[in-house]
Amino acid sequence: MTCFETLQAYGLRSLGIGERLLPRADITFCDQVVLIGSGMIWNVYFGVLALFFGFWFATMLALGKASANPWLQRPSNAFIYLFRGSPLFIQFFLAYEAFVLLPKIGVIIDLGFVVIDAQTRWLTRAWLGALIVLFLNTSAYSAEIFYGALRGIPKGDLEAADAYGLTGWRRFRKIIWPTMLRLAWPAYTNEAIFMFHATTLVFFSGFPAWRQAGDALYYASYFADKTFNPFVAYPIVAAYFVLLTLLVIGIFSVIGRRLNRHLPSNEVPRRKIKLHLIR
Repeated sequence: MTCFETLQAYGLRSLGIGERLLPRADITFCDQVVLIGSGMIWNVYFGVLALFFGFWFATMLALGKASANPWLQRPSNAFIYLFRGSPLFIQFFLAYEAFVLLPKIGVIIDLGFVVIDAQTRWLTRAWLGALIVLFLNTSAYSAEIFYGALRGIPKGDLEAADAYGLTGWRRFRKIIWPTMLRLAWPAYTNEAIFMFHATTLVFFSGFPAWRQAGDALYYASYFADKTFNPFVAYPIVAAYFVLLTLLVIGIFSVIGRRLNRHLPSNEVPRRKIKLHLIR
């Protein structure tokens, strides 16, 4: 089988498209690159969705923590402390055990005129259960970043907003939220990179891969067991994540420049390459 045929057969195997059986003999380097790359689809899925939903939830948590209302401040503080204070792997383990127990307990929603018996078995699947854990974890870390940025907003910006008569939602949308994002963006970029790297823990968690549709580490572990050589499969995973990290940095840098487009210091000087022959 040529490399192009391998790509056709296994390129989307992690999504259930293509050959069902994994190669068992005469495993080539191309087989490993293609299948591990196919598994990266799930790592990107976990990272993108966790960051997208976590971004908005983290904003609400940060505002709740900064609020003077104790009914908002205390739950936000407790949530952030809980998920920042415990290891992510333990969160995976406890969440899986809880999701396994839910179908046995049963979730009944009584609406008065009708009773709904909710099916919760799908929570034990990696595509949703692990995503929920990653979403909650990144929300807590991002909320602390955003809270620090809220505390760092210059008082002059707020006084200027008051002078222009901006209050309530308009004050938040035009002054507080953009300034918070500008201050928090470098640290939030690091959190995004960490979250994509943390998706590799899904393989070690209790959440099973549905129909062998595993992530990159699932296929890397398979090839390491079959070839008895982990020094090929795992460096391929590392190379994929290095490329993914460069992509994340590039996207977040574009957004960061957009957020700071009004600042004179945002002008990027032309890079000059100099060869240093003598240090």
